[in-house]
Amino acid sequence: MADKSMTKAQILDYLSKKTGTTKKLAGQFLEELVALAHKEAKKSFVIPGLGKLVVVNRKKRMGRNPATGATMVIPAKKVLKFRIAKAAKDAIVPQKK
Repeated sequence: MADKSMTKAQILDYLSKKTGTTKKLAGQFLEELVALAHKEAKKSFVIPGLGKLVVVNRKKRMGRNPATGATMVIPAKKVLKFRIAKAAKDAIVPQKK
């Protein structure tokens, strides 16, 4: 059976215990961090040691309609990507020697 990711309640419980604060205060901090990330994402938002949110321009490209099989042009657009920091990547997936 696969391990499940932590729920918001579990994250708040963990943060409140580690920092010695209440769950309510930990929740307010988490909500403010998310709001700040949304606000600053256009300029790229960095969480040191974890990664950064960046806006990337995706070029127009040729694609295929899965229903009809007809080729079509997929227009260019801006997308939001999360680039994981090297320290976080190395902590989760160690480099091969």
